[in-house]
Amino acid sequence: MIKKCLLVNAFAAFCFSATPLAMAAAPTPLDPNHPILGTWVMQVGNVGCLETYYFRADGTSLVTSFEEVAETVMEISAKPSRSGFYRWYDKLVKDNGKKDCSGKVSKVGIETTSFIRFLEGGERLVLCQSENLNTCFATMQRMHGTSL
Repeated sequence: MIKKCLLVNAFAAFCFSATPLAMAAAPTPLDPNHPILGTWVMQVGNVGCLETYYFRADGTSLVTSFEEVAETVMEISAKPSRSGFYRWYDKLVKDNGKKDCSGKVSKVGIETTSFIRFLEGGERLVLCQSENLNTCFATMQRMHGTSL
């Protein structure tokens, strides 16, 4: 088992154990119709700060959080499991060294594994520790008309 800490910076202290996954160092391109593609926004805590995630078809993402701008490589399952979750592996590969919404600076090299379930016809998603809605810790909303 490997201890994983969530990349979502407001939850940086939220760590969990996960079995290791054999992941490539390079990004894994996604199907152009994958439901994760596009722009997603999450409000962090009670501070009113927004984190914005730009998920790209080339298997990378750009994340902005307060003053932080970061890039990741990711691998996400092509289809949901029987219980409706997608497994999302993410590795931070670039960071501008500035503070995020939680007031912390992210460290390049952090690897996380989370489980995503889409809700409301793909307009909202929840991030979870496992394939169980009782383990979810964050919600994101899809933003339309914004892309990189």
